[in-house]
Amino acid sequence: MKTRLFKSPLLALACLAPVAAFAQDASAVRIYGVLDAGAVSEHNCADDACPSTKLSPGVSTGSVVGVKGSEDLGHDTRAVFTLEAGVRNDTGQSDQGGRLFGSQAYVGLANRWGALTVGRQYDIGYETLTEVADPFHGGTAGTATNLMGNGSKRSDNAIKYRSGSDKGVVASAMYSFGESAFSTSRNRAYGAMIGYEGGLFSLRAAYQRKNNFLQGQGSTAPVDLSARNSLVAANLHIAKSATIYAGYAVNRGVGSSPWDQDNPYGALVLVSPSNRTNDALAGVSYAQGAATYMVSVIHKDDRTMANMDADQVAVGMTYAMSRRTAFYAAYSRIKDSNNAPYTVGNFSEQGKGRSAFNLGMRHAF
Repeated sequence: MKTRLFKSPLLALACLAPVAAFAQDASAVRIYGVLDAGAVSEHNCADDACPSTKLSPGVSTGSVVGVKGSEDLGHDTRAVFTLEAGVRNDTGQSDQGGRLFGSQAYVGLANRWGALTVGRQYDIGYETLTEVADPFHGGTAGTATNLMGNGSKRSDNAIKYRSGSDKGVVASAMYSFGESAFSTSRNRAYGAMIGYEGGLFSLRAAYQRKNNFLQGQGSTAPVDLSARNSLVAANLHIAKSATIYAGYAVNRGVGSSPWDQDNPYGALVLVSPSNRTNDALAGVSYAQGAATYMVSVIHKDDRTMANMDADQVAVGMTYAMSRRTAFYAAYSRIKDSNNAPYTVGNFSEQGKGRSAFNLGMRHAF
């Protein structure tokens, strides 16, 4: 017995229409990723407890696998989304504490005026530092985040607006709900940025506040790790090969300077963490053929009685084998004063030594 699946061409078209629509939607979805791996050698650790040279993931930039896409809703409006999973490609485990999509996970709307997104997203202060002021762009041993910022890259439960570029003027704002079991004000964060991006230079001013109260056990009082970070960042392009970078930050609060967030005790393990510092950064990058060379100097001025100043000097280079594959090398050294706790890390790790050397490669797909 023969069975006719479609009794008419119209029925066939009706059944195939959802498939065609799905294919059209799927064309706006893109799968992408970056795999980064490097050798890390650390020195000058506290109590001479430096690990031996190791293989680390995400040294110059995070290793991620992501999916992003958009749908045209008409009237110059699009629905957008990003799901980005951090990967520790030396072991195959998830990064960001084992989160499935710990790098980014948000959905929102976008048009020519900008984008409004909701979910786990990069902080405004971190973006300002790494996109504008840091010649190492937050990666390798030379990253400015070794001394600057509050040690946080992302915020959960965040609503974020980022404008388009209207005659060079850019702006963004973010509010992260605390959603703490103890109080809605705990872990709440908010910030804003305004700037200008021209052909020769970029300039941004950003302010960010983060509430973070650690709840003590028993009779121990809660510990206030709140942070208030203000940053002015700039870079200037000279001809086609050189860029000069600069940044100045004012930090207030116990949690306003970098500390190891992977440690469950956080700043409690630091030696009298500073709650009042000013930072100054100067750097330069120079491109010659496939190679780009970077140098930066950072001074952290501790304004408390402890006077825990710190200075970082960093040099590095990248060599692009193609548009998607590059090798890199970097060296950085931090001089801590009066038992200051700062160490040389990279994009994915806090680091344990006051000096470190990196050598590795990254590939984007």
